[in-house]
Amino acid sequence: MHAYVYKSQRKDDTYVYLAERDGFGVLPGPLAESLGRLQLVLEVELTEGRRLARADAAQVRDELASRGFYLQVPPSITSMMPRHND
Repeated sequence: MHAYVYKSQRKDDTYVYLAERDGFGVLPGPLAESLGRLQLVLEVELTEGRRLARADAAQVRDELASRGFYLQVPPSITSMMPRHND
């Protein structure tokens, strides 16, 4: 499966994977509005066994097939903090 990856110009470290190039019509209106202008940054083939930096390729493929898009948001600050055992 081929995917087109766009970077939000309004939200840092936020990316949208689309099944179709410039297929922005699949994005819900409020989401598209919150992301602002999207810039194409990557075309990628999501083959079996493909690894992505911050997303599970199988989940991306599933969401592209069912919804036409996948939203990748930055990890939350709390998930980046070390865990302490009490």
